[in-house]
Amino acid sequence: MVTVLMGVKGTGKTKRLIELVKEALEVEHGHVVCLEKERKLTYDIPREARLIAAADYSFKTPEFLKGFISGLYAGNFDITHIFIDGLYKIVPFAGDVNVVEAFLDWLEAFGTENNVKFTIVISADVNGATDGIRKYF
Repeated sequence: MVTVLMGVKGTGKTKRLIELVKEALEVEHGHVVCLEKERKLTYDIPREARLIAAADYSFKTPEFLKGFISGLYAGNFDITHIFIDGLYKIVPFAGDVNVVEAFLDWLEAFGTENNVKFTIVISADVNGATDGIRKYF
């Protein structure tokens, strides 16, 4: 299952993500992972969640991020929810919505196959979202 939180800067997406991480830690029976660009959420995300700074790795393509997520899960089958704060900041999609849609579809398939939920934050105008992105709202 994939959920996208989308909006322009200052609309409360990250604040909502932090609330959702806390809720996931209370109700889910597995491990929770939060991936962000830099270490800005260190004091906001409870220590029970695994916080990963993408800046520590060279995320240059969506394929790399797919491999990273696959590797996380291969190393820990108890992961039940992965949060990604700032998808466009972590991986440059160069404005190609087809690539974004394909990535979200891959997450949906991966999540269904492995029983992992994904919550993705995208900083962009929600009015510019395509139907392929909106289906995950």
